[in-house]
Amino acid sequence: MTPNDLHPRARIAKAGLALAGGLALVASGGLAANAGPTHENSTNNTTQKLRTAVSVENVVGHLDALDTIAEANGNTRASGTKGYSESVDYIVGKLKAAGYSPTIQTFQFPFYAQLSDPVLTQTSPEARTYGASDFATMTYSGSGGGSGTITTVDTTGAASAANTSGCETSDFAAFAPGSIALVQRGTCPFSQKAANAEAAGATAVIIFNTGVGANTGPIAGTLGAPDVVSIPVLGASFEAGNSLIGDAVAGQVTADTISEFRETSNVLAETASGNPDNVVMVGAHLDSVVAGPGINDNGSGSAAILAVAESMQKVKTTNQVRFAWWGAEELGLLGAEHYVADLVENGGLDKVGLYLNFDMIGSTNFGRFVYDGDNSAFAVGPNAAEGPAGSGQIEQDFHDYFASAGLASGETAFSGRSDYGPFIAEGVPAGGLFTGAEGIKTDEQAALFGGTAGAPYDACYHIACDDGTNLSIDALDQMSDAVAHLTLTYAMNTVGVNGAGTAKGNFKQKDSFEGNPLGGGTESGGGLHPEHDHDSELADR
Repeated sequence: MTPNDLHPRARIAKAGLALAGGLALVASGGLAANAGPTHENSTNNTTQKLRTAVSVENVVGHLDALDTIAEANGNTRASGTKGYSESVDYIVGKLKAAGYSPTIQTFQFPFYAQLSDPVLTQTSPEARTYGASDFATMTYSGSGGGSGTITTVDTTGAASAANTSGCETSDFAAFAPGSIALVQRGTCPFSQKAANAEAAGATAVIIFNTGVGANTGPIAGTLGAPDVVSIPVLGASFEAGNSLIGDAVAGQVTADTISEFRETSNVLAETASGNPDNVVMVGAHLDSVVAGPGINDNGSGSAAILAVAESMQKVKTTNQVRFAWWGAEELGLLGAEHYVADLVENGGLDKVGLYLNFDMIGSTNFGRFVYDGDNSAFAVGPNAAEGPAGSGQIEQDFHDYFASAGLASGETAFSGRSDYGPFIAEGVPAGGLFTGAEGIKTDEQAALFGGTAGAPYDACYHIACDDGTNLSIDALDQMSDAVAHLTLTYAMNTVGVNGAGTAKGNFKQKDSFEGNPLGGGTESGGGLHPEHDHDSELADR
């Protein structure tokens, strides 16, 4: 996506004004006055008390701290960077101050960063410089440059999704070492093509698109891991690839990247009370993309669950609540995957009663989207995973909450783009909230939620302007209340979701508010760029 004009970085105002959208923080309606409950002065054992304690001022205060961390560390909080480690320190410090004993779970992950713009030029038989609409660097590309003859490998350049260009070592039998390999997307992983080309002596690899259907533009793909190749690998458009086919074509390829394994971490903290055999998990990813500070994506979810954790520390819960801040989500849900895999291997996943995920809840042009746990709006298919049993009840409970507050809500698919993915893959009931990423708000959604139809939910998604000014205070206020309400509700009673435990006090099952999503759903589901496939072995499809 093309970034809009980047606004100057501005500090989130703690004392009165939010700079995003000119929205004022005032102590009225759902916004807590200073005299209300806080995590210091109340047990917050009803959702009304908890929602008051989890004030939008508290959430914004945490976002201000994360914004300051990013500002001091190259405008990023990506896993594997100092900005991320300082973000972890901040979360851990706040949890300890609130009385928790947090756990830091470390793991190795494949780090990748593009340090400067790549270069693709044709030097003969004519001079041509290609731009961002023609090509992109493959994630985990090696760094460096190659120049010389561009050698086409086992393709005529015809539009085809079934070709095997570069898939076999025999494709490179006549390849001259020192050349640049030009191969076409087809039936095997990009990494396989690139590794075969490097083994044949290529100084760089250009993989161009199939030309079939939507696969015509530059390929934003991944090699899956840092150790596949050490040479530059670019993904080009079908048109650009065909322009490089010929007997006397030469050119230059340059990529400036870091591609290596690094250490990062998840942060986990759980309540001292509650049934440890029916754990309510509440998670948000803490990392940003390398390109920006990630204050909406996903400082917003991280700040909201931190405010809830702080305010719940004194609550005597029926079910144990475990809060999680995931690392390395932006490179493929790696923190959540590591955590779930560890539970599967060592036991403990059966003790997780449900998982709530909060990824982007402060989008400036927001919608109130709830994960479609029963697949009623988004049928199971390529863009929507099946919600495990109980997920539909979580969805309904969120809709009911919003209806009780007089707010319309819509649905978003379990698209696999955020940290619920590893949980639902193992059958754990899940749900959560999302206010929109790069998707475009429809007329129907603008009528339901306000905002601007025809514009992205978050125009700064995954770019440098996702800073402290890129927030809707209304969205943060409404969504953090919903986070608090459902977290405490399930802390006391999950019977409706998984049949486990018993109701306690005011948390017995009540008549439904019959919340109505009213339409206005979005497929995008949060988290990762949809054009990137983050599987470790990306098939050319």
